[in-house]
Amino acid sequence: MAIKKGPTKGSGGKHRSKLRGKGPTPKAEDRTYHKAYKAKKASERRNASDPRLAARRRVARYASDSDDLVFGRNSVLEALRVGVPSTQLYIASRLEHDDRTREIVRLAGLAGLNLLEADHFEMDRIARSSNHQGVVLKVQPYDYSSLQNLVEHAEKKYRAMEGASEKSRIKAKPLFIALDNVTDPQNLGAVIRSAAAFGASGVIIPERRSASVTAAAWKVSAGAAAHMPVARVVNMTRALEGLKERGYYTVGLDGGGDAVVGETGFERDPLVVVLGSEGEGLSRLVHQTCDVIAGIPISSTVESLNASVAAGISLYAVAKARNE
Repeated sequence: MAIKKGPTKGSGGKHRSKLRGKGPTPKAEDRTYHKAYKAKKASERRNASDPRLAARRRVARYASDSDDLVFGRNSVLEALRVGVPSTQLYIASRLEHDDRTREIVRLAGLAGLNLLEADHFEMDRIARSSNHQGVVLKVQPYDYSSLQNLVEHAEKKYRAMEGASEKSRIKAKPLFIALDNVTDPQNLGAVIRSAAAFGASGVIIPERRSASVTAAAWKVSAGAAAHMPVARVVNMTRALEGLKERGYYTVGLDGGGDAVVGETGFERDPLVVVLGSEGEGLSRLVHQTCDVIAGIPISSTVESLNASVAAGISLYAVAKARNE
């Protein structure tokens, strides 16, 4: 009896799966039976025992790119003396101590900081520099206030003075200083210090294209940043417009102003003094938003004043007008 060759009835695709490809051939180092795989694993074990790589892994647990760090013996000592809020102090192992390092350790202990010892490789990676002199201080991020909280606190303080003398009530009226395009943290720190000295209610800065309250700004403020609130706003122009709707007047500082600082007529009202950077000055929209542009009389031999110096002079002029 003859048998018909070929597929039988109902067999359709029974063995089709065996015709499918299995993808590209794995690399030699990925095949567990290949000598290249064994060589790769041996290399990984050697790298794991490398002290430099081990230091990198340990540092990654304690530090990140967003950390604000102060390093160097003089800088760390100064930061601890003025009370810069910090969390940890890193000290190099087998460090040769001097009077500065002993004082650093003492102040860190009084502040309740975590003291961590690290080797040379770890210290270089934590500080992202080799100029740390064996000490690195990790600073806490600054706690900014919202503009709304800043304004409500200032207005509440003014309302509490209803039963006081007229002179005391005038001195208690809200006074803010806003910084537009000031990118130097040391200038920001000096402005915060001046604001605290002349009784301002707070400092306003934009989120972008502006200095932040870093350890450098904190040190220049000589600790004033601890009790002078700073608010960050998304848009400075809109923030000023919102304050004007609440009854505030805005005085912008510019060398070509029509008025003189302290003689604008708004000093005894709720006031916002707006400063620009030394080079660029006030931005166009902020300039247009201000109620008046005032200047500081200076010698013609000097083109402009530093932002922090201008802030100090302006706040003094406002405080003097309110006292009178």
